[in-house]
Amino acid sequence: MQASRTAHIQAASPATLSVRLSRHIALEAAAGGEILVRVEHQAVSLGTFDACVVEHMRALSAGLPVDLLAASRDSVDREVLRLVQRLARSGLVEYSLVRADRGGEVVIEPQVPDYWPQLPDLTDGDTLVLSRFAYMRRRASEMVLESPRSGALFRLGDPAAAAMLASLSEPQPVARLRRQDGFPGTELLALLLDSQILLRIEADGDAGLRATEGDEHLVLWDFHDFLFHTRSTEGRHANPLGGRYPYVGLSNPPPAIRPRWPGRAIDLRRDSDTPGATVRPVTALLRERRSTRSFDDRAPLTRAELARLLDSAARVQATWCSPLDGEHGGPMMSYTARPYPSAGASYELELYLAVRHCDGLAPGYYHYDAGRHALTLLHVRPQDLDALLAAAAFAMGAPGPPQVLITIAARFGRVSWKYSAVAYELILKNVGVLTQTLYLVATEMGLGGCAIGSANIELFARMTGLPHHIEGAVGQFALGRGLDEEEADGPA
Repeated sequence: MQASRTAHIQAASPATLSVRLSRHIALEAAAGGEILVRVEHQAVSLGTFDACVVEHMRALSAGLPVDLLAASRDSVDREVLRLVQRLARSGLVEYSLVRADRGGEVVIEPQVPDYWPQLPDLTDGDTLVLSRFAYMRRRASEMVLESPRSGALFRLGDPAAAAMLASLSEPQPVARLRRQDGFPGTELLALLLDSQILLRIEADGDAGLRATEGDEHLVLWDFHDFLFHTRSTEGRHANPLGGRYPYVGLSNPPPAIRPRWPGRAIDLRRDSDTPGATVRPVTALLRERRSTRSFDDRAPLTRAELARLLDSAARVQATWCSPLDGEHGGPMMSYTARPYPSAGASYELELYLAVRHCDGLAPGYYHYDAGRHALTLLHVRPQDLDALLAAAAFAMGAPGPPQVLITIAARFGRVSWKYSAVAYELILKNVGVLTQTLYLVATEMGLGGCAIGSANIELFARMTGLPHHIEGAVGQFALGRGLDEEEADGPA
């Protein structure tokens, strides 16, 4: 490391980092010192605080300095900090960075729970470069800088600063950056470094400069795949998600059946609806398949039924090895055969079972070992298991959680090691194939199932301890014994 690393940079004009309520968020004081947060039309309690905190909470709309708040020993400030941290855990605050000698501010929007800005040390001798996952785009009338690796999004209010950051597509020493027009200050560079939007690179002998971008698993991700994965699931972004009907009033809903093409149509009904023809078993299953959202806890799923379903839908049936694409001298690849097809015989999908109510199996979180046809209990926090099941019920619009929730996870490198540009697309297609297989097996067994369109990759990472870019949730399937239609409370 260069000697100049010991000398901290002194910005010409230090920036002020403040925390404030996010837009469209309001705090209200209730009786007894209770503080409520109002989001749209809902009010949620944050708990009870001292009266002095209630008096100071309105200052959060304008912003409170982060460093002073965190360093203060004053009891009131400590209580205010507790309130701010509680808001931060729910993603209800944002941060403002302003330099007195420049126009425009930078607003930091947290994208993950518990984000708290950190300012790692930077020196003149440090060399920085943009992450290959970082990108800048227009959002409405704002310019934003973000990355699927980052826990925060940055709204850039200073065009000169945005242009200077764009120049970091090539490595540059901090000392050189400080001499450029539009230098935004070391505080912003430190925040971007902390958020993995910027990388610190080091001398690597004769090889020149070397940037460490995560780990060897991250190398296997294409930019568009990683962005799609983190933005199309829950847990690592703060965008609206789910059935929100965002275009009501802007356009008419598309029809359920496509408008007919002009020209003569060949009627196939006489060919397929032959009187007396035998309906094949698979055709009957396809016609009987339904999404079941309400489950009968008076008659829970049994362990034997769960074993049969996993055996029929996901168990490894055979294993073998062969050289890469049949070539001699290449690396050996291992393969499996399972009941459903998989792109390139990758079979990257893993099943994790959140068991709430299953006769013969204790509640808990299990991994299904498809090779051994066995369940392994993972040690997770009860509140995380409850949150997973509650989120599934909410996503289905169901009156309660399923008896068993299957999370479909992907070992991403198993596919991306072979395929370029289409790896994540293939994974999602595999998820669709496995989901249909689970539906058909459940239908044949007289059980109820329902595919769930969302999955929280951050919660899955917390429960398994697996980084979200190595193995992550890509689908969910609710399972149990369904209520009779006349008893079901909700859509069938």
